[in-house]
Amino acid sequence: MQPIARLIVVALLAISTAALAIVRRPGVPDARYRVERNALPALVNLPGEGHGALIAPQWVVTAGHATLGYDLKRVWIHSAWRTVDAVITYPGFKQQFAAFRKQAQEPTLAHWKKLHAGLEGMHDIALVHLRKPVTDVRPLTLYRDRDETGKVVQIFGAGATGDGRVGQYPHAPHRGELRRAYNRITRAHVQWLDYRFDCGKQALPLEGVLGDGDSGGPVLIRQRGEWKLAGLADWKHWPPGARTFRAGVCGQTFSNSRIAYYADWINRTLAAHAQPPSR
Repeated sequence: MQPIARLIVVALLAISTAALAIVRRPGVPDARYRVERNALPALVNLPGEGHGALIAPQWVVTAGHATLGYDLKRVWIHSAWRTVDAVITYPGFKQQFAAFRKQAQEPTLAHWKKLHAGLEGMHDIALVHLRKPVTDVRPLTLYRDRDETGKVVQIFGAGATGDGRVGQYPHAPHRGELRRAYNRITRAHVQWLDYRFDCGKQALPLEGVLGDGDSGGPVLIRQRGEWKLAGLADWKHWPPGARTFRAGVCGQTFSNSRIAYYADWINRTLAAHAQPPSR
């Protein structure tokens, strides 16, 4: 894990950094969540941990924090390394993140509200430009409608795993088997999509949430027969009623960067960099 990513996990938000695999519903065998490595060809692996999604032949979108703290030189897409020649974070994000880090050194329940406010105001998204077009993978289409609340989403991750009864397993590797799960959007607000880890009677058959190691992982909504990119894995909320932070427990809420909110910025950036941008 990159140093910045580790800081965030310690900061309890696990802004899932080059962090968040799948934490599964209790009582459901892990084998039902596992999928082949190329189950989603447009899934992008960042070095070490963290994900993104291919949205154009030379463009990947991911969480902004997953690109910080190291020199991102290449990404893994569909069984091959692809060279990176530029990383473009959302305007002002690096300043927002630097301010947040100062607050997050010693997270406690007492100042969670302040940390939460900092997270809610953040624009945690980045675009990664590839030196050469990817010709062997179909990019994901952006989900642009703002009707996400109540819709079922499909999520992928190769980071830490666990089950909702105990949460994410301690010391679970942040890059392992690829898993897929489903959830339901409970709230779409400004730049965020939220879903909750339901382990009761209303839970989906393969209900699950992301774990540490999958920041920037795709959140997909099915529209007219196509799974489209609606969000990017980002951060976890403090579990309700808990005195200490536990990642991946039943009832926990997860926030994901909302693609519909950022679609115009994505389009403008791609248009402005029709030629490879300088690093």
